[in-house]
Amino acid sequence: MEPVILVQSASEAAVLPIDKARSYGLVTQTTLSVSDAEEITKILRRRIPRLHEPDKSDLCYATTNRQMAVRAIASRCEAIVVIGGAHSANSHRLVEIARIAGCPKAVLVETSSGLDAAFLKGVATLGVTSGASTPEVLVQELIDDLAARFAINVEEIVTATEGIHFGLPGSLRERKTALGNNFAEATQRG
Repeated sequence: MEPVILVQSASEAAVLPIDKARSYGLVTQTTLSVSDAEEITKILRRRIPRLHEPDKSDLCYATTNRQMAVRAIASRCEAIVVIGGAHSANSHRLVEIARIAGCPKAVLVETSSGLDAAFLKGVATLGVTSGASTPEVLVQELIDDLAARFAINVEEIVTATEGIHFGLPGSLRERKTALGNNFAEATQRG
């Protein structure tokens, strides 16, 4: 079995020892930012004559789309809230990308109840996004919670259209079915 070489940055790609007589395969991790993955790949293509790549991008489409959206809104926002799991690498990456792209404040929360009111102090323009596997209902709950506390104007910024939808986990699906239109309100309390 051939060794796996982990390259985490462009600087590592630039100094990676290469045996030009060998073939190398390339895969990218979904938690890399798209721009980081492109930069690393460009360097490896230049340095490795026999580099084999996937037929199409192996970065998760949802991860790629969310990163692109955060870059598009970051400079317009005074703060960005990312809803996602505490251990979700792609959610943490969205917080990092928001800051790098020009948003002075960005935070990761798992649910609307995890958002500290102090974070919103002085914020007039707030961006909201979610990790790749975060159910949309959690985003809607955050928006509903904000609307209950503040006068808000919601503007949806579309940078890509996703045609694939995944079902809610069983516990959330059962709650949504049982509660109908009151789902967001009941989920916030419950």
